[in-house]
Amino acid sequence: MTKKNTTIYDISKKLNVSVATVSRALNNHPRISQATKELVAATAKEMNYKQNNLAKALQSGETKTVGVIVPYINTNFFSSVIRGIEEELSPHGYRVIICQSHDDTNIEKKQLNTLLNTQVDCIFISISRNTTDLEYVSKILNTTNTPIIFFDRKKDVPGISTITIDDHKGAYLATEHLINQGYKNIYHFSGDQNLEIYQHRLSGYISALNDYKIPVVEDNIINTGSSIEEGILAMKNVWKRKIKPDAIFSASDFTALGVCKEIKNLKLKMPQDIGVIGFSNEPFTQFMELSISSVDQTPVLMGKISANVFLESIKDNFSGITIEKKLVLKPILCVRESSKRK
Repeated sequence: MTKKNTTIYDISKKLNVSVATVSRALNNHPRISQATKELVAATAKEMNYKQNNLAKALQSGETKTVGVIVPYINTNFFSSVIRGIEEELSPHGYRVIICQSHDDTNIEKKQLNTLLNTQVDCIFISISRNTTDLEYVSKILNTTNTPIIFFDRKKDVPGISTITIDDHKGAYLATEHLINQGYKNIYHFSGDQNLEIYQHRLSGYISALNDYKIPVVEDNIINTGSSIEEGILAMKNVWKRKIKPDAIFSASDFTALGVCKEIKNLKLKMPQDIGVIGFSNEPFTQFMELSISSVDQTPVLMGKISANVFLESIKDNFSGITIEKKLVLKPILCVRESSKRK
């Protein structure tokens, strides 16, 4: 015989109080005395009562659940952003559903619809590298009250708040550092130019060269992906050139790691023969045999601020006001052995 689950009616019968009193006590209603709340809570525990979260969500209009869509979870950057979101929302009773798009727009769309069907209270997205048309997001905004917040990888869509790092400034600082260390022929491994973050890192590199009166050589800008293998291949190719680089600014730490592996293979020395700096400050950059300079994107802070934008949007909704926020965080230059000559 199936065991019957305890209900609030069972608790009310045992305590000889109304069902409304039990419900209010379990939901911490201010009209219920602390003594009654404690008695109801103790009885509920004794009777193994499990609160029906779905019914509570239908009553309140909240599921206390948010969704996060990232390209990949196996990088420190994205896992740290998720950590920041969880740390900020957990004290408010929220749970987090994590999805990976694998940098595929079609998967991204399916996950977005799945989260909406799950009736999450907010969706945080860092878009895939292949996402160019966000009309489907605009349609969602017109048909649902669920807020969508972009972080890191984003495009400008009316009605959506964004939280990013100043990629232009970070790239400028990285390139300026190499210039100040005495490097003359600085190459840029630029990342996927479909994404705004890499466009801004390229523009920061160019701006630094211009400000220091160093000619911008188009051939010194190498389009790469963001993997170790692409860093190895790119370094192999540029080292075959007659005029070789004496420094590499990579828009990705993983590409920079590939560069460093190939430099070692070529029997070159860092930073004497060639300097290297990456972007993102992945943990491995600090713990290499020869540590790699990088630009820190403060991902935990990015996650926390993203979560706070959502929490503030809840307050805004109660006042009938929707505020679209565009927040840009400051990058931090981390100078290490791979580029420090002086």
